[in-house]
Amino acid sequence: MSHYFTTSSDDGTRHEVRATIWGVDHHFTSAPGVFSAHRLDLGTLVLFKQTHPPTGNLARLLDLGCGFGPIAVALATHCPTAHVDAVDVNLLALQLTTENAQRAGVGDRVHALEPAQVAPEIRYDEIWSNPPIRIGKQALHDLLTTWLPRLTDDGIARLVVGRNLGADSLTKWLVGQGWQAIKVASAKGFRVLEVSRG
Repeated sequence: MSHYFTTSSDDGTRHEVRATIWGVDHHFTSAPGVFSAHRLDLGTLVLFKQTHPPTGNLARLLDLGCGFGPIAVALATHCPTAHVDAVDVNLLALQLTTENAQRAGVGDRVHALEPAQVAPEIRYDEIWSNPPIRIGKQALHDLLTTWLPRLTDDGIARLVVGRNLGADSLTKWLVGQGWQAIKVASAKGFRVLEVSRG
């Protein structure tokens, strides 16, 4: 069973992770038991470095698989009009995301939620994710099949996927499912994909 499906207990251990995201210095609190607990993982760094923050009058964004919250906090920081849903199955990750959003001054617009807590009618202008590839192909397909249809008609999902973990085959699968999936960047063994309705 993958650690992505565990609900980690909180032993009270905390440490700080510092990162500069889209030109803004951030200080995050993290803890053992969440994904890439001691630093921003390479895939997320590539996602940030190969993209620009969202612009425009966006209403709602999704950080799918939020970990301790760097994507959600960065999105809320750069999109003052947007509410950001930060979704994870790990309760400790949700707790840390809430703490980090409050610390960054965006706690009123970042909502850390378990998947089942997201109302089915909610639609997203953009979805951002370093998806949990290691949960297995079928589970990953199920995850994307669940969340990508929540994009608005002109919404975009931005995903970062390791090349050696199946980025190219995932792109082909997405196209086969009727999505438009384009590789927009490649760095350090990762692909950045933009996914929209076909």
